Amino acid sequence: MPGFLQRFLAPRWQHRDAQVRLQAVSRLDPTHPDQRRALAALCLDDTPSVRQAALMRFDDPAPLLPLLTQQPDNPELQHRLAALLTGKAGALALAQRIDWVARLPHRDLLMTIALEGDNQQLRLAALAGLHEESDLIHQACENGIAAVRHAAAARVASEAGLQALAGRARRDRQVMRQARERLNRLRADAASLIAARERREALLGKLEAHANAPWEPLYGGRYRHLVREWETLSDLPEAEQERRFHDAEQRCRKTLSDHEAREQAQAEDARRHARATEARAALLDALEESLGSLPNGDQLTGQDIASLRAQKLLLANRWQALSDLHVADETLRQRYDTVLADYDRILAAWERFSAQIDELEQALEARDHERLAAGIEACRWPDNLPPAPLLARCRRALGEASAPATSEPADLASLLERLVIDIARLEQLLERGAFKSASRLYQSLRHRAERLPEAQLVPHQATLKRLGARLAELRDWRGFVAGPKREQLALAMEELAANAELTEAELDRWHRQLVRDWKALGDAAATRELSERFRSGSDQVHERLASWRERQVTERQHNLEARTALCEQLEALLDSPAADADPDALRRIRDHAREEWRRHSPVPREQAQAIGRRFGRIRYALQALIDQRAKAVADAKQALIDQARALLESALAPEQQAERAKALQQQWREHGRAPRGEEQALWREFRNVCDQIFAVREAQRDDRNQRARKRLDDMQALIDQLDAWQPVRHADAQVLERAVDQAASLEPLPSGRRTEGMRRRWSGIVRSRRERLARLAVVEEVQRWQACRPLLNAHLEADARLYATGEGENVVPEPQWTLPADIHRAHEQRNAARRHPPSADEVEEQLARLRVHLAVLAMGPVSQQDEPLRLAIQVERLNEGLGQEMSRAEEVRSVLCKLLAIGPVSAEQWQREVGELDTLMARLAHLPPP
Repeated sequence: MPGFLQRFLAPRWQHRDAQVRLQAVSRLDPTHPDQRRALAALCLDDTPSVRQAALMRFDDPAPLLPLLTQQPDNPELQHRLAALLTGKAGALALAQRIDWVARLPHRDLLMTIALEGDNQQLRLAALAGLHEESDLIHQACENGIAAVRHAAAARVASEAGLQALAGRARRDRQVMRQARERLNRLRADAASLIAARERREALLGKLEAHANAPWEPLYGGRYRHLVREWETLSDLPEAEQERRFHDAEQRCRKTLSDHEAREQAQAEDARRHARATEARAALLDALEESLGSLPNGDQLTGQDIASLRAQKLLLANRWQALSDLHVADETLRQRYDTVLADYDRILAAWERFSAQIDELEQALEARDHERLAAGIEACRWPDNLPPAPLLARCRRALGEASAPATSEPADLASLLERLVIDIARLEQLLERGAFKSASRLYQSLRHRAERLPEAQLVPHQATLKRLGARLAELRDWRGFVAGPKREQLALAMEELAANAELTEAELDRWHRQLVRDWKALGDAAATRELSERFRSGSDQVHERLASWRERQVTERQHNLEARTALCEQLEALLDSPAADADPDALRRIRDHAREEWRRHSPVPREQAQAIGRRFGRIRYALQALIDQRAKAVADAKQALIDQARALLESALAPEQQAERAKALQQQWREHGRAPRGEEQALWREFRNVCDQIFAVREAQRDDRNQRARKRLDDMQALIDQLDAWQPVRHADAQVLERAVDQAASLEPLPSGRRTEGMRRRWSGIVRSRRERLARLAVVEEVQRWQACRPLLNAHLEADARLYATGEGENVVPEPQWTLPADIHRAHEQRNAARRHPPSADEVEEQLARLRVHLAVLAMGPVSQQDEPLRLAIQVERLNEGLGQEMSRAEEVRSVLCKLLAIGPVSAEQWQREVGELDTLMARLAHLPPP
């Protein structure tokens, strides 16, 4: 269709002319669907009047709300919807409007409805749709319904929003009060949270420092105390704080567990040492019993010496094995040395006797008494040992030849006396179960009884038989117990020889154990068959261990060299110890040396005892050095305690005492540890004194903080008092100066944000009051000038008469006029000027200068032609102010006095200047409200 026909046939509401569309609006029916759509389209028209007319045809917001999504910035649409929903237009029920408002998404429209709605519920529904805090603050401050204001204020939650609400809510004091209360609570909560976080951070810092500290006697108690404090805190920790706490807690627990492990290791080491000591004591008891039983016999045979050698070899091997693990105590070592000395003495005597056997036998056959005596003398046989059979025969042979016949009764008496004593000893040995010693003693008693006469032996035969029966019973019992045990040991040795799964070290360990158990049985229930079985199995084991034992020999030699080097190092340390050697370092050296000693085990048996005794001497010397240094440390720490007590009783300031106490604590840590029994007692005493010193410092700090808070409160009260005070006259400057002096007396104030804020507020208030006092001084000068205006008028009249008649006359002040001295001098100068009048140009120039000067003081406008004069006056003011700066009131007073002194002034001149002078005076006299 051609464009002309299309435009001609188009509806009127689509016409290009806005007036035609406006007229078509009134003809459209909003109840008709097509026409309603046409009206809806006109609601979005480009012409505001058309939009307004179309919107006015709708009384229902339903068709208008979809249009709002298309043009959310349409002012006419928003205005019409607001009128319909607030009840200003239309006849919608309240429930419908509330329902529409509850679904309304437009912020500006909701703001309008909340402010202008005709019902409280409607406004509350609109308020519920607002979420911006600035909108809520606006509603709480500007809404006309108190319930809506309170509901809006209740939804403001941020600190900035509450602060803005407290400052803007002038309309509703309840809203303002509640906003301030909530703001204070919010700030208090924030401050408490910050304080709680700072407390948790401080506690966490203590726990982390404690986790990095070494163990001490109070470590566990302090750790549990810090954990209890952490658990009692009411606030929730942050994730990072929780992680740091768990890390520090784990480190503390590790320190405690490591210490417990060390304690347990030390306890276990002590238990092993006790068991080793018991084993050593049992070995020594067995060898001592064997050595002690030798004098009880009648004869010392080669079998006794072989048994003694085997027992000594067992003792030496077992002793060395125990010494590789634990160094023997000094008492046991002395017993061991004594036993070895006794053994060596007996063995040396036997060796000497063995060397003389051939000589003694030949001498005995030849009945050569001199050779017998020389051989017996060469044997140097100990008196407390029974003689060997050959030696006994030699002695008897030598004795028979040399002893007189009269000595026989004395010998019988001594033999009988010794017999009685040994019978009593035999009974004691049987009571103790010492079979070997009792058997040897019983055999000796039988041999001696055979040499006694029957008559003298009768009283003791019954006892001797009874003891022999008990000895046989003890022998049978030992055989009954030892028989199955020997069978088991022989079988175990055969199984061990056939076992190919054991390692060489395990095979050697089991073999040694079986040999020790076999030797421990002695001769009880011993048979040739079992002995051969046991020996055959042992030989097979020896063959299997031959190569391994060669390697062991090499390793033992290497261990011996390492132990020798360790002993040399420790001896070098002990030969030249440092004067300030740390006992803790020495303890570490001792423990490390002990570990090295144990690690380099075993060593060759030949050198084991010698190197073991050498290390024992070194160990005891090192321990003595440790004890000496620890005692020195204890003395030094006791001296530190005395210094701390003297520091506590000194007259120094608590801060200085605390700093010196910290230095003493540092010295305490540097000294190391005292002996274990004294360290804890010294530490408790030292800590108690330091706690007293720090308590005095904390008390002083609390007192100082309390005084500082009192000064802050007094300063705050002074600031509030001065803030509420306004001077009304210049004489009130004394009040301000007294307040300034009072503020100076409260200095110094404690540093902090509160103090900085108070200083800024105080400076602003003082500056404001000084400025007001300066303005009051200027106003009072202007008022004083106004009081002198009659005198100026009188001088102007006299000047006029001078210009009219040519005769100058003096102006006499009225009696009621009270003239200050400077005004009176200016008055006299004015009278004198009429007697000798200057030229009119000079007077004109002086008046202009004073007018510009007043304009500068009043900060009034200056004309362009007076600009050079203004600059010259300002330069003069700067030059004059270099020596002594005048106040603004004094400068105004000086200018007004000069104005009074200038003359004579003609009426024309005065009329030209008086208007601007009065304006400047009024400007100077203007005082802004306080």
